[in-house]
Amino acid sequence: MATVLITGTSKGIGLSTALTLARAGHTVYAAMRNPAGAPKLQEQASAENLPITISTMDVDSDASVESAIAAVYKAAGHIDVLVNNAGVERNGSIEELPLADFRAVMETNYFGAVRCAKAVLPHMRQRRSGCIINVTSVAGRVSTSPLGPYAASKFALEAVSEALAQEMKSFNVRVAIVEPGIIDTPMAHNIEKPRPPSLYPQQRRMPHYFTASLTNPTHPNLVAEKIQSIIESGTWQLRHPVGPNAEPTISKRKSTSDEDYVALQASDDDTWYTVMEKSTGLAIRPRE
Repeated sequence: MATVLITGTSKGIGLSTALTLARAGHTVYAAMRNPAGAPKLQEQASAENLPITISTMDVDSDASVESAIAAVYKAAGHIDVLVNNAGVERNGSIEELPLADFRAVMETNYFGAVRCAKAVLPHMRQRRSGCIINVTSVAGRVSTSPLGPYAASKFALEAVSEALAQEMKSFNVRVAIVEPGIIDTPMAHNIEKPRPPSLYPQQRRMPHYFTASLTNPTHPNLVAEKIQSIIESGTWQLRHPVGPNAEPTISKRKSTSDEDYVALQASDDDTWYTVMEKSTGLAIRPRE
């Protein structure tokens, strides 16, 4: 059984992953920014007597990451697996979204993951053992307005993960990228919410796509089970799409030219809804 540190465990994928791994017998250190404000994991862990220790960690902060990870090493002696799951979402057109929102998603989704990885890499390299799992998104492979700022952070994490995998392979440290599609999480439901009026139609259409996708929701346990499989199987596979719409979305983008993809996303509402409904099988078009 492994000693696993997971970031972003207050809800969604992180919470499900902590519970799934602990129920499987792994020792879990579950990090979140504000444990007092998110008691669900602690309550469930106590009710089931699970091997979960909850700690305060803000992945945006060098000092917080250093202190929290040092405490794990002091308590456990080593970290076998780091699951970089902490993430935030911002969406809007490039013109209209404040620059601070671009910085926020990069700080948490990209620099936060890099910050945590750098804290454990020397130990894993010296032990010649370990696994780093970075949770990105289908948006780390496919960029669609108005999720450009979020996609940029996930594209960046995919790139650094691929480079890290090259560096760590000779030290027997595995790196894996988990790419969830649309999962039934608070983040997905936030994207589903209507947005303020915009000059750009993409901001109005994306919530309809998420609403349609979430009518038949995919539970975050599916992602948690994929993470468990990566840990326990010893696989060296780099990328792992998860969810019913993940691989189809990535494959469709691969088979579409850049120009055709841009043209579709820039098309009028009727064209966009017609094409998207045909390709996804979802009733995306809003009903009057």
